[in-house]
Amino acid sequence: MKLEQNRKIMNDRVGIEQSFDLGYRSIHKFGHEVDIYYVTGLCDTPVIVELMRQLFELNESSEEPRTVYKRIKNDIPHQQVESVQTIEKCITQMLSGLIVIFIDGETEALIVDVRAYPGRTPEEPDTEKVIRGSRDGYTENIIENTALTRRRIRDERLRHEIMQVGVRSKTDICISYIKDVADPGLVELVKQELQNIDIDGLSMADKTLEEFLVQQGRNPFPLVRYTERPDVASAHLFEGHVLIMVDTSPSMIITPTTYFHHVQHAEEYRQSPAVGSFVRWIRFFGILASIFLLPLWMLFNLNPSLLPDALAFIGPNEESSIPIVFQLLIADLGLEMLRIAAIHTPTPLSTAMGLIAAVLIGQIAIDVGMFQPEVILYIAVSAIGSYATPSYELSVANKMVRVGLVIFTAVLGLKGLVIGFTAYILFLARTKSLNTPYLWPFLPFNALAFAQILFRLSVPLSKVRPSIVHPQNNDRQP
Repeated sequence: MKLEQNRKIMNDRVGIEQSFDLGYRSIHKFGHEVDIYYVTGLCDTPVIVELMRQLFELNESSEEPRTVYKRIKNDIPHQQVESVQTIEKCITQMLSGLIVIFIDGETEALIVDVRAYPGRTPEEPDTEKVIRGSRDGYTENIIENTALTRRRIRDERLRHEIMQVGVRSKTDICISYIKDVADPGLVELVKQELQNIDIDGLSMADKTLEEFLVQQGRNPFPLVRYTERPDVASAHLFEGHVLIMVDTSPSMIITPTTYFHHVQHAEEYRQSPAVGSFVRWIRFFGILASIFLLPLWMLFNLNPSLLPDALAFIGPNEESSIPIVFQLLIADLGLEMLRIAAIHTPTPLSTAMGLIAAVLIGQIAIDVGMFQPEVILYIAVSAIGSYATPSYELSVANKMVRVGLVIFTAVLGLKGLVIGFTAYILFLARTKSLNTPYLWPFLPFNALAFAQILFRLSVPLSKVRPSIVHPQNNDRQP
């Protein structure tokens, strides 16, 4: 194709002369014009300068019987040079941070990978900190993320397959799995779901992708697990899971996952098995308290006869003009409001806001008789249980369930609590994530896997991979 035609297409479709961040340089070499296109903010400028210097220094007096295209391609001092035949791919690659080289009279263009995405260095994730262990974490750069994973899995069967999603954004999506471990059907299902996504762009990156992938709808419970730790992601790859990396997001999507994947934490595996099991039980207790403590206290307050004599002290000692159920709902939703405010409050002011909430609001509300002291106590314990939940998404979903159980109990008493709990279990039992039962290994029951949920087994005893992911190679150890 003639170079003038390429220039017109690039100007009309990309706006080379309109967008200041799109670079263009034309040089004359071997009797032909050569055009170079790039995005200034996504390329490594010193590398581009060096490439152009090498092109300028190419010996034009050489008598080698090679075309201009072959001479330039063979003499470019870069490890990744690709030939492209379509203008659409040239535009996509250029907007992804690569440089495009057009040569007058040639039907193929050259693509050179000189990407240098702006971003932060790998650091430990705030929500997945451990006492012992690595301090690196995924970043918003998909190239760095694949390298962090490859560093921990030096297996020739590890696959990083890349595709682009979004008609306008063309966001890079990487599917990671170990070829002889992951279920081929699962890999194909994930690929098919991603290819079926029809949207102009992934503005919210991984979250938008998740909603297309698992069709979450109105289900508040997380159907995929997020992690920003390369060691956690690598552990799931060894088990046979499939990872999905989205460019511009530091959170890796782990599929498929169950309810019990969201209650695990890396700290359990950085301690001895006994300590890890103890920490896990404490966490389970906190999660159960975050769901059932308030409804149970509400039930005992309505029906003191259900309490044994040893627990007769439970319940408010004074009458209040505000019903207990409204006290619980106002305090619980108020605490959620404080949590939301803390997210949007600058760090230097968050401490002051916490003092205002604890000292002024809480204490004054008790003094004026708006809240019973026990209400504040149980609300605080439930909140601690929510914060002890490793998955932020699961903690918010459990909070919604807790509010619903409190309302059911206040209206119907014991029957309401039983109905609410039964509906909660049935809802989870009917939920599936990529054809995976959400309550496995509890429903359907798997004794060995359930024991590994309750107890943190030592690594030498964990000889098989979880059957729920249908691994091709079931044995983890020879």
